[in-house]
Amino acid sequence: MGRLSADDWAEAALAALADGGVAAVAVEPVAARLGVSKGSFYWHFANRRALLEAALRRWETQTEQVIALLEDVPDPLERMRTLLERAFGQGRDAAIAFRLISEADDPLVGEVARRVSERRLAYMEGMLREFGLPPQEARRRVLAAYGGYLGVAALVRIGIIPDMPDDLADVAMAELGLTSGAYDGLT
Repeated sequence: MGRLSADDWAEAALAALADGGVAAVAVEPVAARLGVSKGSFYWHFANRRALLEAALRRWETQTEQVIALLEDVPDPLERMRTLLERAFGQGRDAAIAFRLISEADDPLVGEVARRVSERRLAYMEGMLREFGLPPQEARRRVLAAYGGYLGVAALVRIGIIPDMPDDLADVAMAELGLTSGAYDGLT
């Protein structure tokens, strides 16, 4: 393996966070995940907290990257479906979101979890407002959808279900009132 970058360490820390929460973001286990000694860690980070900060920045950046990609989808209905399929089809992000929200008493973790969650909610609200929903109704529907997303992540975490079910994007679209018939009534 070539020389690892700070991004490599941050990505491995993010994977560890998804698997075991903030406590799992520790130098030795992340080094083991990367297949290297912990000595290479200190080329990039002063301490464990700096690694956690890098992992959290990476997670926040990934949210912005997804939003940027979605902006290339002109139809708001298709944009929302793409977002939901991506969210429900990729369990790692849901695990990270759930774990960070669960550990929001840590000021750094709580701030990032709030900022990313609010960004996601605002983006989804904006799409619903494109359909003509008033702001309060758009917020209410988005809170229910995002709460469902986190709830499913919690159920996966405690073993009630093994993974995100395949059809959740369709269910979420219906819950948001975005079935083809309902969409026609919103415009």
